[in-house]
Amino acid sequence: MLVAPPTIITAQTTPVRRNTSSFRLHEWREHFDRLGQGVIISDTRRRFVQHWTADGEMRIYPSSVPLTDELTRRGYTEIVYKDEAPDWAPTPSMLERDPSLPEYVGPGPENPLGIRAMHLTWQYYRIHGTNDTRKIGRRSSNGCIGLYNEHIVEVFDRTPLGTQVKLI
Repeated sequence: MLVAPPTIITAQTTPVRRNTSSFRLHEWREHFDRLGQGVIISDTRRRFVQHWTADGEMRIYPSSVPLTDELTRRGYTEIVYKDEAPDWAPTPSMLERDPSLPEYVGPGPENPLGIRAMHLTWQYYRIHGTNDTRKIGRRSSNGCIGLYNEHIVEVFDRTPLGTQVKLI
C-alpha cells in the first residue's frame, strides 16, 4: 500500500490564495466620455496599463511606474509624438538627483527608453519600452511608464497620435 507523504496531503487540502485584487480592471467610460482614437489608462498603484483601440479591443500590460509619488504625474494627457528609435538624455531634475548620469544615450541596448517611446503632452513624460526587464512591475522610473519591449511595440503599432491617456 502506498501512502502519500504529509506535505503532499497538506498541499492538496490547503486552499490556494490568489492575489487577483491587484488587477482590478478599469472601464474606459469611468475616465473618458468617448473612446475616440483609443484610450490608455496607466494604473500606477497596480502597475499595469490598459489599452483600448478605437474599435474597443482591450489589452493589459504589466508596467514599471515612478519611484515616488513626487515623481508621479497623474491626470489626462495624450500621445503627441511616436519615436521608433528613441534616444535619451536625463532631465534637469534627474541630473540634480544623480550627477553621475550620462549626458546622452543614443538608440540601442543601453538606452533606458528601450526600442519605442510615445511622448505625452507633459514635457519629459513617456510611455516607453525598457531594456532592463527587472524594472517591470516595480517602482523604478523617474516619471515615465515602462513596458517590456515586445509590449511597447504592440502598443506603439496600435496607437495613433492623439490617443487619450490617463495616469491614475
